[in-house]
Amino acid sequence: MLIDSHCHLNYPGLVEDEAGVLERARARGIGGFLNISTRQREWAEVVAATERHPDVWASIGVHPHEADAHPDLGTAALVEAAAHPRVVAIGECGLDYFYDKSDRDSQKARFRAQIAAAREAGLPLIIHTRDAEEDTAQILSEEATKGGVRGVLHCFTGTQWLADRGLEIGFFISLSGIVTFKNAKALQEVAKTIPEDRLLVETDSPFLAPVPHRGRPCEPAYVADTAAFVADLRGVSPEALAETTTANFFHLFDKAAARA
Repeated sequence: MLIDSHCHLNYPGLVEDEAGVLERARARGIGGFLNISTRQREWAEVVAATERHPDVWASIGVHPHEADAHPDLGTAALVEAAAHPRVVAIGECGLDYFYDKSDRDSQKARFRAQIAAAREAGLPLIIHTRDAEEDTAQILSEEATKGGVRGVLHCFTGTQWLADRGLEIGFFISLSGIVTFKNAKALQEVAKTIPEDRLLVETDSPFLAPVPHRGRPCEPAYVADTAAFVADLRGVSPEALAETTTANFFHLFDKAAARA
């Protein structure tokens, strides 16, 4: 069994055929799905999918692109929403300096608010970081000294330096279909260095379809293709990688394990 540790079932490309999308994934051995929120107004619909499907869990959070649109976001609203039994993580949150769709100080403030909420709720963080490695590592390192900080660097595309810093703090690293791309040689080298007990796989669907599905909307079923590629890259069987990453998922997202 595999777990798609990061997908957006409420996004166009998936939401129109939610039941079919999930059935196609289950047919390929995908036994669980973490449905990720990116803005407060979609929290209810992201959580609603978990009530329709017992193998779907949810996260509550605000993407860095949305930081300016959530100036009053504090820990209280996050912690309250995270009390739902199927909400197992806070995020995705973090920093994105590639697009700079929100003011960088606003991004940092929302990031810290979500870290505080994760600490209070006892839940792991789902981190988005792009072109913001030093600030991401600094904030996580500072917050980790206060305790109660754990999570995953999702859809990892960073450097070996960031991977090493994240691992030192205790974070997991999740690989998406990007690792299968021909121009992802540097990422493939990083992927080989991730400790077995810190590795996750994901689709980030409907984005970033892996080889051999490039050019199509991505679906959770395609996590099987990414996992097979990563298994070959690391010199292990697909079955072994599936077993490892599934165990890692439930270790990190322990609220999901308690209700699986």
